Amino acid sequence: MRPLGSFFLMVIVALLLRSTALSSLATRGIILDALAFVTVVWALRHGDAWGASFGFFLGLMADLDAAHWLGRHALLLTLLGYAVGRLSGTLVRDSARTQFALVACGVLAHQLWASTFELGGGFVGIPFLLGRSLMATLLTAATGTLLLAVLRRIMGRPLFRNASRTATKD
Repeated sequence: MRPLGSFFLMVIVALLLRSTALSSLATRGIILDALAFVTVVWALRHGDAWGASFGFFLGLMADLDAAHWLGRHALLLTLLGYAVGRLSGTLVRDSARTQFALVACGVLAHQLWASTFELGGGFVGIPFLLGRSLMATLLTAATGTLLLAVLRRIMGRPLFRNASRTATKD
């Protein structure tokens, strides 16, 4: 599949999952952050420029879908895509530990950022929002790492290229 086609397909799938199946799980207290997970995976696979572009577009579409402040998700997902894309050149991307750590950091940042908009000036809900953010981080990182392992097993080859090594001249 061409990169641009997979770009739009991944955005549509993430937004549909977020609006349908994952929203019904969230009402039961099971929070999976599809936006942060997909942004991390895209940036790991395609690098910093595509990661930032993907994060911005996905975040902007999520902001339009949720009918709240425009740019709320777009800003953080852009920064997340860029940061993970920059790191992807120096990491072992097919390592489950690396994937777990990156997804956990991305989801935690996204959840904490989104939670600041939900406080509304009062500090009464901080313990609840922190607990929800930590639960979403652990659940999404574990589920995402398992999903990537299953995909790697089904495909029979690594999902990501090896980290690029630059040769230094002496």
